[in-house]
Amino acid sequence: MAGPLIECVPNFSEGRNAETVAAIEQAIGSVAGVNLLRSEMDPDHNRSVITFSGSPDVVAPAAMHGIQTAVARIDLRHHSGVHPRIGAADVVPFVPLEGATLEDCVRIAHHVGREVWETLHVPVYFYEAAAASPDRRPLENVRRGGFEHPALLPDLGGPALHPTAGACAIGARKLLVAFNVNLNTEDLAIAKAIARKIRASSGGLPFLKAMGVPLASRKLVQVSMNLTDFEQTPLARVYAAVCSEAAAHGVRIAETQIVGMVPQQALEGFEVSVDPHRILQLA
Repeated sequence: MAGPLIECVPNFSEGRNAETVAAIEQAIGSVAGVNLLRSEMDPDHNRSVITFSGSPDVVAPAAMHGIQTAVARIDLRHHSGVHPRIGAADVVPFVPLEGATLEDCVRIAHHVGREVWETLHVPVYFYEAAAASPDRRPLENVRRGGFEHPALLPDLGGPALHPTAGACAIGARKLLVAFNVNLNTEDLAIAKAIARKIRASSGGLPFLKAMGVPLASRKLVQVSMNLTDFEQTPLARVYAAVCSEAAAHGVRIAETQIVGMVPQQALEGFEVSVDPHRILQLA
């Protein structure tokens, strides 16, 4: 594709109603020039992730279409899941791929944020490179307290959140790898202990965020991770750390999962098989 290319990876607070997720996907794909790359949903997280790309002129309206559909169809008063959330259209990050910069994505994030508040009356938080202050850069800070008890006032709108759709966290960031390891046990304390040991905030691996969550429908627990800089902390190192800690707790790895797409260079030294349709090819 000629011209700048930007990826958008919105996360929506619905992982059980396939009809709603399909409607959001259709709304995003209705914008001419959008490339729908991946769509997936998880019932335990009660969350879906739709990955798409396109030029700056199409990713913004496509994201807006998806947000609008989510706001119309998802009621957080009746939502529960193991993943933290603050909104129906919970997180909408814009990521520079080819011929685009992080600053381009910041401009798009701010534009979409203003439109979300002005047209849908859903308050907006800006995070990562789009954040208004350093304390709002980390997504976990913005989303702390969730829909029920938000810890921070929104950047746009509010102070109260939308009664059914909450708020929308919109950001600009580098490529990251969303990587989960499921453990062959139902002992949540083990997953939480491993997450605490390996994540950067606890003095573990740099650029790694991790939490332990139950997967009740599968009778497993999961170490759910975001690796925000795979060039500084290789994915292979993350997997090795989880394996080592799991062995120390006497549990086996049941399966691994990549959410969304993964840059091909992030797989260097990683021996676990990866679906080629999940690999993001960059020039």
